[in-house]
Amino acid sequence: MKNPLVGIIMGSDSDLPVMKDAVKVLEGLGVSSDVRIISAHRTPQALVTYVTEASESGVKVFIAGAGMAAALPGAVAAHTSAPVIGVPLSSSSSAAGGMDAILSIVQMPPGVPVATVGLNSAKNAGLLAAQILALGDAEVAAKVHAYKEKLGVDALAKDKKVQEKGYTKYLEEQGA
Repeated sequence: MKNPLVGIIMGSDSDLPVMKDAVKVLEGLGVSSDVRIISAHRTPQALVTYVTEASESGVKVFIAGAGMAAALPGAVAAHTSAPVIGVPLSSSSSAAGGMDAILSIVQMPPGVPVATVGLNSAKNAGLLAAQILALGDAEVAAKVHAYKEKLGVDALAKDKKVQEKGYTKYLEEQGA
């Protein structure tokens, strides 16, 4: 994408089904992003090169999704002064069910901060990246504000339906 403001990195294409949610949120808010598959372990030099070049070309925030050892967010943070948001990912090959990724991302050493969202919460990572950008961009700020307003309107509409139909009928209609 032209002049991306957010770099979205993951270590494997198996992370794409979760990480696409960050892209969707950013697109909906009119924020450009660049999606890359670069492994902290398998392609460490490519990661350093990408983070350095992306920072120099205008990327303002990085989102890094990682499972298991979850080294990617910290490796990104080690090579940029831009904010880094870590998305811990659950993995079918991990016996810890994602807890290992959460702990790896939140236990960063002093001086190498990584913001962390919930397990598989790429959507929240995209929104947090937009909120960071909104601090210096009134247009993005207005879009984030409208997005959050809509969340409230939608929640109240759902409450109204539950009150009108009763929760059992509402659940049946939702297929739950």
